[in-house]
Amino acid sequence: MPTTDTRRLNPFMLLGILLGALVLIVVLVRSFTREDVEVRAAAVTRQNLVKSVPTNGKVEPINNFAARAEAPGIIESIDVKVGQKVKPGSLLLRMDGSDALARLATANASLRTAQANLHDLQQGGSQDERIALQGDLGRSRIQQQEAAKDVAALKQLQQKGAASASEVASAEQRLQTAESSLQNVQMRSTQRYSAPDRARAEAQLADARAGVAAAQKGYANVNVRSPLAGTVYSIPVARYDFVQAGEDLMDVADLNKIQIRAYFDEPEIGNLAVGQAVQILWEGKPDRVWHGHVSRVPTTVIAYGTRSVGECIIAVDDAKEDLLPNTNVTVTVTTQQRFNVLSIPREALHTEGSARDFVYRVVHNKLVVTPVQVGVVNLTRVEITGGLTDKDTVALGATNSNRDLSNGLAVKVVE
Repeated sequence: MPTTDTRRLNPFMLLGILLGALVLIVVLVRSFTREDVEVRAAAVTRQNLVKSVPTNGKVEPINNFAARAEAPGIIESIDVKVGQKVKPGSLLLRMDGSDALARLATANASLRTAQANLHDLQQGGSQDERIALQGDLGRSRIQQQEAAKDVAALKQLQQKGAASASEVASAEQRLQTAESSLQNVQMRSTQRYSAPDRARAEAQLADARAGVAAAQKGYANVNVRSPLAGTVYSIPVARYDFVQAGEDLMDVADLNKIQIRAYFDEPEIGNLAVGQAVQILWEGKPDRVWHGHVSRVPTTVIAYGTRSVGECIIAVDDAKEDLLPNTNVTVTVTTQQRFNVLSIPREALHTEGSARDFVYRVVHNKLVVTPVQVGVVNLTRVEITGGLTDKDTVALGATNSNRDLSNGLAVKVVE
């Protein structure tokens, strides 16, 4: 009987074959039985996109009259009430005018004294001084004339041998003294005051006139009147109050012309521009919305509490005396607008590094990584300028927060 050489399989090789077959079976079973990942998705649509920046601000009048006390005093009467409309020239309040009247009288007295001093200087002295000077001048002339006669007479006697040379010399000495005295008196009458003396007198007169003008203004301000038409919106004082110079007495403004001083954080300043539309809200009237525009953009950055902000002026376009001064409001500036552009929800956009934006398109129930170009981005949506069409659908995220999206992932879109 013939013999056959039979080879036995290596046990390790047999075990590897069995394990490989088992893995293949498991993969095939899972490929036919696994469930698709459920994801939320959104269609790429055309919409109008608005990017806005909200912040806080304070209302203030554009044309405002803040009445302040010109000098310390007592309020004698208040002639208007808060909320009252006034015309230019309307009397607002009266101050006690006794102190102002006394200051005016003192200033007028100083002015008259300065005027008299300058007049005397220009005339060469006061009337008494001029009379005394004329007397001195007359006496000096008589003395000079008499001394001259004595000299002439003694010289004639000397020629006849009746007078000595010493007597003539003595008479000539007296003549020189008289002439010198006459010259001094004449100089006093014509050159008594110097140029600096006149300049000092003129300066004193100018100062006195300024003092009178200030006193007259202070007296005129005893009756405080409104220089503009508007509404009285603040009276921080009461009748018989004593107020210091510079203290606030009353505020009047045209409440149809107001503005808002708003403060924007430093990163947002570059997005602001003059003319941008603004929406204004006030908690005091939650059912009312005001509108305005940016009239002045920030010119510098300042510290505002713990924030670094830029100060922006916003003109209110539809105020009707219903937005009160000094109220705190919320303003929202529209910095960018796009009309009828492709957009997607913001959560659908992914960023890889600092340069690449992409989305996961849903194609035949699988995810496909698609690079996109973006435009305006607001809080909820993103403008798509390239990479998608209005026929595409993008994944927002898996319903199971533990599952990450990836390219080629089989998915099931759920509502």
